[in-house]
Amino acid sequence: MDAVAALLRSRGAGSIDHPGGTLFAHLERVQLRLVGLGLGADLRLAGLSHALYGTDGFDVALLELAERPLLSSLIGERAERLVYRYAACDRARTWRDLPRRRLVRNRFTGDDEELGSDELRDFADLSLVNELDVAEHATGFLDAHGDWLRRLATCWEPLLSPAVSADARRVLG
Repeated sequence: MDAVAALLRSRGAGSIDHPGGTLFAHLERVQLRLVGLGLGADLRLAGLSHALYGTDGFDVALLELAERPLLSSLIGERAERLVYRYAACDRARTWRDLPRRRLVRNRFTGDDEELGSDELRDFADLSLVNELDVAEHATGFLDAHGDWLRRLATCWEPLLSPAVSADARRVLG
């Protein structure tokens, strides 16, 4: 993880504003939350790296998609695929129907990717843990988006790790 942290710092994550301070601080909090929830190493590595390619909700990219091999060499192929999938996700066309369809729409290519059970759980866990961190650190976020986030967490509950589901109930009430 030291190599990933060094990459994040070298690409400016410590100077990019994000709820709760900087993008680097957010990425660390997501990773540490995943650790605290007892989730796997690949998911924790993806948590620290999840916004490197930008996301549908945060359009600052610290790595170009052509640099995927670089990230893969630092965190492994499985974790990098999760980071890419998270970055590529077209949330409006994916999140609502994720439990039923098990498809992630790629905003870069327009293609749908069907996920297996483990991939689906990791994707849902990472996505919701990210949102929980934002909810805790962005002033007014829960007032503006809390109902939507509660509905999402309830809808996704069958997909989530038990620890993430419990954390969502704790944060969202």
